[in-house]
Amino acid sequence: MIPNEAIASGTLNALLYYSSVLGILLVIGVFIRIKIKVLKKYFIPASLIAGFVGLLLGPYGVKLFSEEMVGTWGSIAGILITIVFAPMLIGMKSDGKKEKGTSKLVIRHLIYSYAGSLLQISIPLIVAALILIPLWDLNAMFATIIEVGWAGGHGTAAGMTEAYINLGWEDGASLGVTSATLGIVIGIISGIVMINHGVKKGYTSILKGNQAMSSQSDEDAIPLNKQKSNAVNTLNPDMVESFAFHMGLILIAVFIGWFMQQFLAGYVQGIPLFPLAMIGGLLVNMVISKTKYFHLIDVNTLKRIQGLALDFLIIGAVASIKVPIVVQYWLPLLILTVITFFMMLWYFYYLGRRMFNEEWFENAIVHYGSYTGVAAVGLMLLRTADPEMKTDSGKAYALRAPFYSPFLGGGLLTALVPVLVIKYGALSVGIGSLAIFIVIILLARLFGLYNKPQMSSNHQASYSEMSK
Repeated sequence: MIPNEAIASGTLNALLYYSSVLGILLVIGVFIRIKIKVLKKYFIPASLIAGFVGLLLGPYGVKLFSEEMVGTWGSIAGILITIVFAPMLIGMKSDGKKEKGTSKLVIRHLIYSYAGSLLQISIPLIVAALILIPLWDLNAMFATIIEVGWAGGHGTAAGMTEAYINLGWEDGASLGVTSATLGIVIGIISGIVMINHGVKKGYTSILKGNQAMSSQSDEDAIPLNKQKSNAVNTLNPDMVESFAFHMGLILIAVFIGWFMQQFLAGYVQGIPLFPLAMIGGLLVNMVISKTKYFHLIDVNTLKRIQGLALDFLIIGAVASIKVPIVVQYWLPLLILTVITFFMMLWYFYYLGRRMFNEEWFENAIVHYGSYTGVAAVGLMLLRTADPEMKTDSGKAYALRAPFYSPFLGGGLLTALVPVLVIKYGALSVGIGSLAIFIVIILLARLFGLYNKPQMSSNHQASYSEMSK
């Protein structure tokens, strides 16, 4: 059904006011991040800081902000995730000859990506079905917040709000965002500890001996002489602002996704808009790539729009967390979080060493960061372990994205899991996901993509000394 109702001017004025307060929170978060060095040390983003400030000043804190305001912020977050996802596949072009040499590594990254998401779907669902749901009478969808929040991040968690509400579990909205917040904090702190430990143990390929992490050299406030442009005009500004043109492409993708959602609603209820908008973006890219105007797309401009939407999304999502709901579920949420954390350690140390026969630490750490936090955390950890990006880890991780992101880690299958849980039950979906994980690992082993781990440099040195 096409919307045709007018939006009252009072509602628009309220939206403008609520958005202005979000802007104030973001600026406060930026200066807190600049002034408090420990936040820089642990790479806590300004948007997350701003979200916690909003939560503290909201109806469950000092009550400076009303429930209506923070509730609107949560709704805005659910819309902004569509803006984040819609341009993901716009501007994408294949360069198969250039990347031919890394194709096998890309396949390893792709398998490892699917393995991470399938683990986050299967194990929590099985644990919840066998233990948590019977003990606390939880909703069958409770464990789906792990893959939504950890592999998907705040954006996916906010985007799933509509899906959880449509499926009759409103509490899932706040729990998903809480899960994402826990994941990103755990991912950042544990990732840094793991890199330091990896250097000492000789697991890292680039950092050796007593080298410290070198990523602290980047300033939060970039000096004037180091500032660079991160987007370019592709159109004459006398005709149209380049950002407006790119925003138009994004909104066309959203438009296509909206009609896809309306069509699918007749067959499958509860699919959110954001993964469909990403497919809409793919269709936009397919059409424009066949024309002579493909060069008008500046991928960096699309990334700036995504970044803008994501920052405000995180503030709104975190600030709108319903604290009483989190308190109500704190124990099963804690249990599931601890289990997931140790599962991710196994994923990194055991599976990572077998999936990547060279430079395993750098290849695996980018995934660990991404599936506990977000892609930005994964790339931050990779850049910490490989400051000059000498390995092919980042390139292979990026190249696998078009074959992974549309489906899991916030993609279409992530959005479908709660629907499947309602239809078939948490245990059945959990076992099915685990079975797919096992099949993928067996296929990887069959094709020589899953090997015995190599010894670290320290262990090799020790072995050589013993041989003498």
